[in-house]
Amino acid sequence: MNTLALGPSWLDPDYLLNTFGLPGLLLIVFAESGLLIGFFLPGDSLLFTTGLLVTTGQLKYPLWLVCTLVAVAAIVGDQVGYLFGRKVGPALFKRPDSRLFKQENVEKAHEFFEKHGPKSLVLARFVPIVRTFTPIIAGVSRMNYRSFITYNVVGAILWGVGVTVLGAMLGKIDFVHEHIEMILILIVLISVVPIVVEVLRARSQGKKAAAAEAREGDGSGRPPAGGNGPATGQRGRHAKR
Repeated sequence: MNTLALGPSWLDPDYLLNTFGLPGLLLIVFAESGLLIGFFLPGDSLLFTTGLLVTTGQLKYPLWLVCTLVAVAAIVGDQVGYLFGRKVGPALFKRPDSRLFKQENVEKAHEFFEKHGPKSLVLARFVPIVRTFTPIIAGVSRMNYRSFITYNVVGAILWGVGVTVLGAMLGKIDFVHEHIEMILILIVLISVVPIVVEVLRARSQGKKAAAAEAREGDGSGRPPAGGNGPATGQRGRHAKR
């Protein structure tokens, strides 16, 4: 099966699975779930392709075993990210940008965590980049460990097992085999929709805030035209005299 490389050829799911097999898949899931360097890895499309290859027999492992190992790798990855966050703490927000680290990614994950609370550990699984940094932010925030474990396991199963099983189910459909490139592109587009929505929402809120500040800080100190501000009322009283 030949798939379209969504980026560099070495990030193509088909290439990764054919080259590194199941161990490579588990390492990537682990890294993308909680290591700072794993945010760019193709988790969604890789899991979907894995399920498809299992169904077609190109990946010679039983589906239940693959799903179990993927879930474990995702859980352990988040666990490492959480412990890293607890150890590093606020210093993470002061770390300078580098080729593999951008401060804005930490800030996005922090906003996501603050907005959705503990359930962000589940929701973030389906959002590229954010899923890498959210468990780290949970550790920085010193989220209750028992709650973290619960949401970590639920998120790992829904994402890791769910996407893999979806690929296995759709892998039995001829249309999917004939248009696998289009399917993978669609998966990537769907996975980045939450990021686009958040960016547009933040931009809209920023424009509204800027407009409000402009109105408040225009320096005139005058009420809108036609209003009944203090100055108008004062003039009326003088007129009656």
